[in-house]
Amino acid sequence: MRRLAAVCSALGALVVGSAALAPGTAAASDTQSKQWYLKSMGADEMWKYSTGKGVKVAVIDTGVNSATSSLKGQVLADELPKSVQYRATEDYNGHGTSMAEIIAGTGVGGGIKGLAPSAKIIPIRIYLTDTPGAKDDPKSPTSAEAIRAAADSDAKIISMSYSSPYPDPNEEDAIKYAASKGKLMFAAVGNDGEKGKAQYPVTEPYVVGVGAIDSSGTVAKFSTKSNYVDFAAPGVDIPGWCDAKFTEYCTPSGTSPATAIASASAALVWSAHPNWTADQVLRTLLDTAGRSWPKDKPSRYLGYGLIRPRRVLINKNIDPGPANVDPLAAENGDATSAAGTPAAKTPSGNPAKDAGSSSGATSAAAKNAGSGSSTQTWLIVGAAAAVLVIGGAGFAVLRARRNA
Repeated sequence: MRRLAAVCSALGALVVGSAALAPGTAAASDTQSKQWYLKSMGADEMWKYSTGKGVKVAVIDTGVNSATSSLKGQVLADELPKSVQYRATEDYNGHGTSMAEIIAGTGVGGGIKGLAPSAKIIPIRIYLTDTPGAKDDPKSPTSAEAIRAAADSDAKIISMSYSSPYPDPNEEDAIKYAASKGKLMFAAVGNDGEKGKAQYPVTEPYVVGVGAIDSSGTVAKFSTKSNYVDFAAPGVDIPGWCDAKFTEYCTPSGTSPATAIASASAALVWSAHPNWTADQVLRTLLDTAGRSWPKDKPSRYLGYGLIRPRRVLINKNIDPGPANVDPLAAENGDATSAAGTPAAKTPSGNPAKDAGSSSGATSAAAKNAGSGSSTQTWLIVGAAAAVLVIGGAGFAVLRARRNA
């Protein structure tokens, strides 16, 4: 079983948001047939409108191997300052490369086909301890330094498939800075399930939290329930590299791949509408998310619903709303735009969310022992289930309220 563990930060450990790998592996030749979410989300139809061209996504993770067949020509490490470029294309675990391929892989050589295959990746490697291949390296940037570097880059989107139970004022300041630069940030809500609590950086204002669903649209039992879930995306049995040898793919589950898919979804929309702001991209994704409950009462399991970029792309008359008004202002405790100057926040964000919530994000307790597969279950909270169409395929979605 793959052990996913801690990233060193100023005040505590950061953990990546993928649960244990399934014991079975998949050769590269049949990997794409296992990417069930591409069909479910209507990728072939979406790619007629957008493939993510012109959009750069900063992937802050274990590094990104730019030499895999699916990532050749997709990785732009040279755009970072020398201090942050440090070993960015050396992935010691395989996790960061998997996230990058899920976002922007070309599929060449039978590798992972990214949801936004024409987007580009700006890799930033942060140090993860207690993981295969990890070595203490003080030259690696901290999470805060990585976020600031991403904010200063040409990346429009920052994808963070990791978390920490401890607040870091430097990280909080870096997130505010990135928001002021007009970046759209996504982070994993964690893998602690029903009893878990959201962690940093997802608890910070301006960070969009992503939970996980399986191929039927069922909330993955491991996906942390909290007030910080903004979207749900596919996160069960998503192909990714087994390790840093890059010889075979496994099918891990977690909120990590869900975060990568959400980031790729935003890349598709931003590519199709390059003049939109982060506020407008996020607003259209919120407006079109699949849900059966009132938009003003987001679910603690699914947030505002299942992310559906296809619904944005096919609507020629979609209204993105104002360019400089944060669509999550009520939650962020601020009515200014993400492109404006954010007001000061408490480390845990707005009191409308679970102030101070934190907990681990890599627990495999939601897994069947030794299997690595999510225990698929309905999490009904005093409401009936409904079936919604997500990108052309049926997804079953529960109705639950954020204040349940």
